Amino acid sequence: MSNKKPFQFTPIIIALSVVIGIIIGTFYARHFTGNRLGIINNTSNKINALLRVVDDQYVDTVNMNELVEKAMPKILYGLDPHSTYIPAKDLEAVNSELEGSFSGIGIQFTIQDDTIHISSVIAGGPSEKVGLMAGDRIVTVDDSLFVGKKVTNEVAMRTLKGPKGTKVKLGIKRAEEKELISFTVVRDDIPQNTIDAAYMVSDKFGYIQVNRFGRTTHLELLSALARLLNNDKAEGLIIDLRGNTGGYMEAATRMVDEFLPEGKLIVYTEGRNYPRLNEFATGTGSCQKIPLIVLVDEGSASASEIFAGAIQDNDRGTIVGRRSFGKGLVQQPIEFSDGSAIRLTIARYYTPSGRSIQRPYESGDDEKYDMDIYNRYEHGEFFSQDSIKLDENLRYYTTLGRPVYGGGGIMPDVFVPQDTLGTSSYLTSVLTKGLTLKFTFQYTDRNRQKLQEFKDTESLLAYLQGQGLIEQFVSYADKKGVKRRNILIRKSYKHLERSIYGNIIYNMLGRETYIEYFNKSDITVLKALEILEKGDAFPQAPENKERATSTAQTDEGKEKQTAKTDSTEENELLYFYA
Repeated sequence: MSNKKPFQFTPIIIALSVVIGIIIGTFYARHFTGNRLGIINNTSNKINALLRVVDDQYVDTVNMNELVEKAMPKILYGLDPHSTYIPAKDLEAVNSELEGSFSGIGIQFTIQDDTIHISSVIAGGPSEKVGLMAGDRIVTVDDSLFVGKKVTNEVAMRTLKGPKGTKVKLGIKRAEEKELISFTVVRDDIPQNTIDAAYMVSDKFGYIQVNRFGRTTHLELLSALARLLNNDKAEGLIIDLRGNTGGYMEAATRMVDEFLPEGKLIVYTEGRNYPRLNEFATGTGSCQKIPLIVLVDEGSASASEIFAGAIQDNDRGTIVGRRSFGKGLVQQPIEFSDGSAIRLTIARYYTPSGRSIQRPYESGDDEKYDMDIYNRYEHGEFFSQDSIKLDENLRYYTTLGRPVYGGGGIMPDVFVPQDTLGTSSYLTSVLTKGLTLKFTFQYTDRNRQKLQEFKDTESLLAYLQGQGLIEQFVSYADKKGVKRRNILIRKSYKHLERSIYGNIIYNMLGRETYIEYFNKSDITVLKALEILEKGDAFPQAPENKERATSTAQTDEGKEKQTAKTDSTEENELLYFYA
C-alpha cells in the first residue's frame, strides 16, 4: 500500500496543471488579441504577426490576399531599383519573353478602333495552318462578341493565348467578304526570336541585332553566324545591342564566349551571401579573331552591358554609340506557391577589369533613379561627349591599359550623338501621339492587296514614293489635332518619309527588312561601318605614361582576383503577340 501513495495525488496534479495552463493561455490570448495590440518582439515574424492582428482585430473586413499583393512591391521597393514582385497573372508573360516561346494562336496584332487587327501571321504557326491572314479582324471569340473598349492589349493576349492543344473559335471579318468567317485554331508553342535581324549590311560586313538575351539567344546567334560567315563570307561583324534591356546572364556569357580566346575573364559576380563566381571563355568560339563592333545606347542594360564590358575590357572590339543604362545587379527568381514570384537582387556583377557599371541609387528612391536617363538628356549627354562626367576614383584599365570607368554604364570607345538633324516640334508631336503608326496601319489595311504585289524593299519604295503619302499624312494629322506647319514639315520631311515608309515596309515585309531600311541612314551604323572599312575595329594600346601605370595596376588586379578566386527610337512599333 505504501508503494502506491506517491501516485494517489497524480489526478490532482494533472488537474492543477490544466487549470494553470488555461489561466496562462487566457492571459496571453488577452494580451495579444484583446483591446490592445501587444508587443511583437521577434522582428522576423513582425509582418506575419501584423497580418494576423489585422485579420483578427481590424474594424472592417479586409481582403488579406489583396493587402499582401499591395505590400509585396512596397517591401522590395525599399531594397534597390531592380528587386521586383511579379503577380501570378503576369508571371507567364514575363517568363515567355525570355524563354523563347509561348503557347498561343501565332499572330501579331494591334488594336485599332476597338478591334483586333491581325498585322501578320507567324509562319508555320496554328493560325497560318487554318488560313488566317494579315489584315483579318477578330470580331468574335468562342461565339462571343470581342470588340469595344473592353478589348485591351492585355485582355486580348490573355484571351488568345492558352495551354498548348486547347482550341479557340474565332469569328473573322475579312475585307473582301460580307459575312464573318469562322476559324477554329488549336493553340501551340509559338517561337519568339531574340535576334530581330541578321544580314549583310555591306558587301563585306555582317550585322546582327539582338533585342534581348533569352533562353534561345545563343542558338539563334550560332545560326546567324553560320549564315553570315560561311554563306555570305562576312569579314567583320556589327552586334547591335541598342535598346536591349538584358535578360539571362548565362545567355550573354555564352554569346561573349563566341568571340573571346580561351581563359579570358568574361564577368564575375559577388554578393553578401553569394561567393565570387568567375566566368571564363572556353576557347571554343567560332569568331575569336573576326573584327567586331558593338553598338550600345542608354537603353542597353544588364546582360547587354555584360557583353559590351567583356568585349571592351579584353580589347576584343570597339564599342560605338552612347553611354549604356548602368544596371550591374543580379536578380534571382524565387517563385511562390500561388504562382507569383519575386526577382531578388543577390549579387553585383563586375566586368573583367573589376568595375561595377551599376549607377548610384538610394534605397526606396526609385523616382530619382528613374529620372536619371531624362537628366542625362537634359544635361546634353546624348548630344555631346564632353557633357559626360567621369569619376576618376572609378578608373579601371583594359588588358592593353586603356582607361575605362565604372559607376554608371559602359562608356563607348567611339561616341555617336543622337541624330537631331531635321527634328522639329511638328515631328515630335505626331510621333508622340502615335499618328504615323496609326496612319500607316490604316493605309496598309486599305491597300494590302496592291501592296502584296511588291516582294522587296526597292520595288515597294518605288511605288510608295509615287503615292503622295506625306501630303496624305499631313491632312490626316490635321484632322487628329496636329495643325499643318509647312516650314516645320519641310524641315522634317526626310524624317516623316522615313517613318511612314518604314512602317509600311514593316507591315508588308517584316521586321528584318524594316531594320535594314532604317540602318541605311542610321548614323551609328554608318560610323561602325566606317571603322570596319578602315580596319580600326581592334583597339590599340595607348602611347603614353598612363599605360605603364595602368598595366601594372591591371596585373596587380589580376593577382588579387586569382587569390580571391582560389579562396572561394522614335518608331517603336506597338504590336503584340498571341
